Amino acid sequence: MKFPVEQILNLSEMKVLDFQELEGEEIIITIEKRINYSTCPNCRQNTYSIHQNHWRIIHDLPWNKKSVLLKINRRQFKCHKCKKVFSEQLNFVEKSKKYTKRLAFDIVQQVLNSNIHSVAKRNGLSDEEVESMLKNQVSQILSINLSQIKRLGIDEIALVKGQGNYLAVLVDLDSHKPIEIVQSRRVEDIREVLVSWGIDVLNEIEEVSIDLWSPYKKLVEELMPNANITADRFHVMKQITNELDTMRKNEKKAAMSLDDESSKTKRLEALNKSKYSLLKNEGSLNEKQKLKLQSVLEVSPNLAKMHTLKEQFRQIFDTTKSWGDSITQLLDWMYDARSYFPKSLGTMVRWFGEIVGYFDGRTTSGVVEGINNKLKLIKRLGYGFRNFSNFRLRSLLNWHFSINSP
Repeated sequence: MKFPVEQILNLSEMKVLDFQELEGEEIIITIEKRINYSTCPNCRQNTYSIHQNHWRIIHDLPWNKKSVLLKINRRQFKCHKCKKVFSEQLNFVEKSKKYTKRLAFDIVQQVLNSNIHSVAKRNGLSDEEVESMLKNQVSQILSINLSQIKRLGIDEIALVKGQGNYLAVLVDLDSHKPIEIVQSRRVEDIREVLVSWGIDVLNEIEEVSIDLWSPYKKLVEELMPNANITADRFHVMKQITNELDTMRKNEKKAAMSLDDESSKTKRLEALNKSKYSLLKNEGSLNEKQKLKLQSVLEVSPNLAKMHTLKEQFRQIFDTTKSWGDSITQLLDWMYDARSYFPKSLGTMVRWFGEIVGYFDGRTTSGVVEGINNKLKLIKRLGYGFRNFSNFRLRSLLNWHFSINSP
């Protein structure tokens, strides 16, 4: 029958030599391997000849909120056949690490819901030790099977609005997970990451969804020759809503210059705080917002027509099923919108092939919005992420950290 401490310790290969509970909140458990031999890593022969004992102390999972230190005798053996001296293997701790694998696993899980500094303080560790545990999980991230990526999304996010601090996010559009976070949106930095994936991986990518930025398009054409390029529909929609919002602002300025005070007051009351009601999907508005929208449409024929066109554009992408019907309706829409959305129309003409590419597989990078929100949350919790590398690792672990304990 196992010694009770051994049952709690749950390291079947080890036996407990001593147990000390010191004053305060610290426990020291002295252990060594049960078997009295080891296998030579060079010639694979078993040897019983102990060259020397080598004691080390490492951190383990706490017991009842008490810190646990394992005093381990990691013995060195000498092989009689090849005369080599070697240290025995311990499956529960990495070589040269001062903590068990299971403690590292637990710490990483804590960091996913907190931050490095708080977790370090709570567990009696240094920030550097927690960072080391995070970095030790990088193999799990890099073990992503890149050869399985068929549809890729390239997008950019701003962690802090208005400060121009953009990151590029590469997303597997089938798994809805980010597979890389690049420190900037510069094409050179993104190219470096993509090239590191290798030609075989890049040649297998069948489709890439991007925003309406020609350097991204050129990069995909250069590195992924077999991929169809799709302009993300949400970025196209953003072009239209931006142009509609510009008209809203112009209409408001025009109302302010009216001489007729009654007309001026009526128009301004309708146009003030109308951005959300005018730009968002009409079907998503509540009753109050619908009333605001109606008042805007009544005072501005231009905005009324542009709003109708905006909703029609969204409907083409949301409801049409046939590829041919989608193209026909889009061309009809472009004809009707030529005098209301000239800027958006110019963009659509330049990107027409990539925009209608959506109707082939209905691929979008819309999932990036959810990823963006989660990254911002990580950033807010990020006290202790002193550099981009730590932030990247912490972020990717959020989606790729294995839930199976070592």
